[in-house]
Amino acid sequence: MTSPLASFPVQAVVFDWAGTVIDFGCMAPIHALMGVFAADGLPISEAEARADMGKAKLDHLRAILAEPGVAARWLAAKGAPSTENDVTRLYALLEPAMLEAATRAAVLIPGAVETVDSLRALGVKIGSGTGYTREMMAGILPAAQEQGYAPDVVICAGETPSGRPAPLMTWAALIQLDAWPANRCIKVDDAPVGIAEGKSAGAWTIGLSASGNEVGVDLATYRALPEAERAERVGQAEARLRAAGADYVIEDISQLLPVVHEIAGRIAAAAE
Repeated sequence: MTSPLASFPVQAVVFDWAGTVIDFGCMAPIHALMGVFAADGLPISEAEARADMGKAKLDHLRAILAEPGVAARWLAAKGAPSTENDVTRLYALLEPAMLEAATRAAVLIPGAVETVDSLRALGVKIGSGTGYTREMMAGILPAAQEQGYAPDVVICAGETPSGRPAPLMTWAALIQLDAWPANRCIKVDDAPVGIAEGKSAGAWTIGLSASGNEVGVDLATYRALPEAERAERVGQAEARLRAAGADYVIEDISQLLPVVHEIAGRIAAAAE
């Protein structure tokens, strides 16, 4: 009788987008969010913009407005606490700002194409999920394809009843890929909320410490950091990803293949 693991043990890998496959440092949402709040007369810091990265952008706006420092400044500037109407109004400004910023930042992270091509050669299906809406992805998808990356499935914010950290976007990707069980699949993400999503889905999780929101600088800036500062910032990012439940943490997508093979070995061993 043929073993159920006669093929490669990992069925699918579901990637996040910004900070994972494109946009080293997850810069586009920061530029868009800070620009929208500044234009509304309430500047926010980069740290405030980054705190809830990975969530759907409506949820991200709600989280920013609920942050105590932002809430206090809003009350002082506007004379009343923010409401859901304010979220809706800001979101209407954010969506076109995100489209512009995300399209401009749609540069693949080094190693992405080679890694995905190697996974496909192993028979692994490639899914993806994002906190961006389908509209925000309008410029990213063709730009990524031109650079050699086109996942089999793209699940966007708002296409499942709940967003991250709920597991629904990962599950939606796995359903479309016909990849199961979830414990033979891997979720790759640069944000703790994305790791939580993968854990809730029952998948293996791999966090990316250097390329994403947790370090939060573009590639040129990252490479120019003094070695000690770079190591400290990556170490802090790794700690946050592990605290979220990441099974493995690597610096960026170029280091993924050895970990996928290790997970495949553990899946195969558990099935014996």
